Amino acid sequence: MSTLFREIQTLFERTYASVGINLEECLVDSQRSRQLAALAGAQAAELAETARTFLRAADGQLRIGIYYSQWLIEQLERHDPRAGLSNHNIRELIAFVEEINHALHAALQFRAGTAPSRDEAYARNLELQAGVDTWLVLTFFMAFFRQPKPLTKFDRRWLRFHLFQARNPSAYRDPQIRERYAETTRLAKTYTAFLESLAASRRVEEIRLFHALPYDAKRHHILALTDRTKQDL
Repeated sequence: MSTLFREIQTLFERTYASVGINLEECLVDSQRSRQLAALAGAQAAELAETARTFLRAADGQLRIGIYYSQWLIEQLERHDPRAGLSNHNIRELIAFVEEINHALHAALQFRAGTAPSRDEAYARNLELQAGVDTWLVLTFFMAFFRQPKPLTKFDRRWLRFHLFQARNPSAYRDPQIRERYAETTRLAKTYTAFLESLAASRRVEEIRLFHALPYDAKRHHILALTDRTKQDL
């Protein structure tokens, strides 16, 4: 899956900016993942064990660890997304893409002066951006397989179901994590629906402007779009 990893990182960097490192070099094994999870605190115990990103600032540098379980990698190798998207690989691909996205945006934020923190706004910003960007990647993948024909309504509904509706934030016991995923999933669902209404050239500009906003500004931007839609009805 190394080539797939690099292709996804390259797609994100073309959309935003280069992070100057090969994020594949940040991959860690299961033993190191368990060590980092223990250092991350009690909340980390609730997060998915199949794919995780660990972030820490130390000695003026950003430390990144990206972990994928052997099971997830085997699923993607058995049902390679580059050969087509299906119910056999869509959820695994979502997890694969999200962790790359978390690492990339953490690196871009660190370069801009924002270090990883336990602040809830920092975590929600990464989750919301990952929801938007994973939709972007999956749409790109599916459009490639459908060319020269456009995506159908069924294609878009299928993607949106697995990205936004198939998730169950209420499964988290920790109320802060539960609310984090509920809110960011809801916001990403609304914002990507807006993006679908834009022309491709306008969409890239909008995504780049959105990416530059802090979390609260992202949230207000999406809520403003919702209010504007209601007024147009």
